Amino acid sequence: MEDLSTHVQRADWRKEKHVPVIECPDPVAPDREFEVKVSIGKEVAHPNTTEHHIRWISLYFHPEGAKFPVQIGHYAFSAHGESAEGPNQGPVYTGHAVTAVMKTKKPGTLHAMSY
Repeated sequence: MEDLSTHVQRADWRKEKHVPVIECPDPVAPDREFEVKVSIGKEVAHPNTTEHHIRWISLYFHPEGAKFPVQIGHYAFSAHGESAEGPNQGPVYTGHAVTAVMKTKKPGTLHAMSY
């Protein structure tokens, strides 16, 4: 059985348009709300067309010392210019960025995945 990590693409977000970019304060105050922004293609813009788009972003927090991460949210993007008139003819394109608000009592690491 293959390890899942063999199927997860990793790269420097400054050079790769498919890598999630996490922006948040560092450090954060324990048990106080803070904003986390996740976007795709910060330095290199990711296209958003019917044929090539970001379908979803998932955000996770892995508390220090914990065995498993906790899913903070799963955010789906549904409008990519589709239309009965054909691809890229629709009136709406969903941007591939999300802002979440969270708080934690423990230090840890944020992770994001996208498709």
